[in-house]
Amino acid sequence: MDNKKYFVLDTNVLLHNSDSLNSFADNFVILPMTVIEELDKFKRHNDELGRNARHVIRQLDKLRDSGTLKDGVTMENGGILKITVEKRNMPGSLLDMGVPDNRILAVANSLLEEGKKVIFVSKDINARLKADALGIEVMDFEKQKCNFEELYTGWRQIEVPPEVIDKFYEEETLQAEGFDFYKNEFILLQDETNPKHSGIGRATDTNALTHLNAKYEQAWNVRSRSKEQRMALELLLNPDINLVTLIGQAGTGKTLLALAAGLESVLHKEGYERLLVSRPVIPMGKDIGYLPGTKDEKLNLWMQPIFDNLTYLMRSEKQIEDEDSVQQKVHKLIKDHLVELEALTYIRGRSIPRQFVIVDEAQNLTPHEVKTIISRAGEDTKMVFTGDPQQIDNPYLDSSSNGLSYAVERLKGHGIYGHITLNKSERSPLSAIAADFL
Repeated sequence: MDNKKYFVLDTNVLLHNSDSLNSFADNFVILPMTVIEELDKFKRHNDELGRNARHVIRQLDKLRDSGTLKDGVTMENGGILKITVEKRNMPGSLLDMGVPDNRILAVANSLLEEGKKVIFVSKDINARLKADALGIEVMDFEKQKCNFEELYTGWRQIEVPPEVIDKFYEEETLQAEGFDFYKNEFILLQDETNPKHSGIGRATDTNALTHLNAKYEQAWNVRSRSKEQRMALELLLNPDINLVTLIGQAGTGKTLLALAAGLESVLHKEGYERLLVSRPVIPMGKDIGYLPGTKDEKLNLWMQPIFDNLTYLMRSEKQIEDEDSVQQKVHKLIKDHLVELEALTYIRGRSIPRQFVIVDEAQNLTPHEVKTIISRAGEDTKMVFTGDPQQIDNPYLDSSSNGLSYAVERLKGHGIYGHITLNKSERSPLSAIAADFL
């Protein structure tokens, strides 16, 4: 009796993660011919999807050295990969076989009718719904996924005896024996007998807390309005922390704080050569070359939220009064290359030394895309990723599988990394009720 599972992969799984072929050890991996045809369409794209398609095709071609893909080839992990030509009809079904997804499902259905243990793997919710309606077991591709409901927030509150808090204020570093902190995690020490008696420290080791640095209380005339924002500034302005992630709903101040810290670090402290800002508003891989106008004209519309925040920050400088002067200051920073707006599409292949890099709306990136961007960091570069995993535009990502959430879960505890989840909207009362109730 065949006890092995037959995993039928949808095209989007391979485009999402080009190494997904190797994720089903000791079982069958089935690729319908339609998947190969769709990979062929993507292979010419000069983007992440195109690179993933080409990588999968090269893996398949290499497997041909070990046998015939029609009959099945054993992979290094013990799994067997087969390419199957699907039937052009599905008995008892009215599904249109002209639709690629339906042809892929026809393969899964045929295997099911043969008595196989079939699991259809897809990032497409609609495809999974159709498979489920046909009686086929379905699953999302779970690799590189975390539990968003239990995601690391970057800080926690613990109740301690009053003498512990007194000792914390008396010493430069508190040795908190019996605790297991993540490095750069913030700890709110709360007096168990008096809630007003408290203190906030940053973990420098698994059981050591240090005080927040007074030099990091504000950036570019922007001061924190909550304890989470104060923690975020501590991470953003500390040159020893090279990677920061900020998660929060609209209005929590994550982008504004990042930009303020970037301007402060580049222009006032001169710790970096320039501020580089990007955001995947256009899905990664959609080349801005198709938009009309020069590169700057294309980026103007695409990066308008960044312009708005920069304008607000420049307006906060008291020596600038009228709106025209504010706009001129922003454009001068860009003209002098102190602030650079770049498309994420063009970051791959670059080396980025001595720059303060902000990637906004990072929840729309895959784990591999986040890895690609971070790997571009050169000597003395700081990277900041901001986003809201509950507002995702990428159809194949969710709050648990996007690159921002994955990075938070995988990198927590590293000495050069810090994270804060911002919960309270500070933009306006109107913004706050929209975030909370709509």
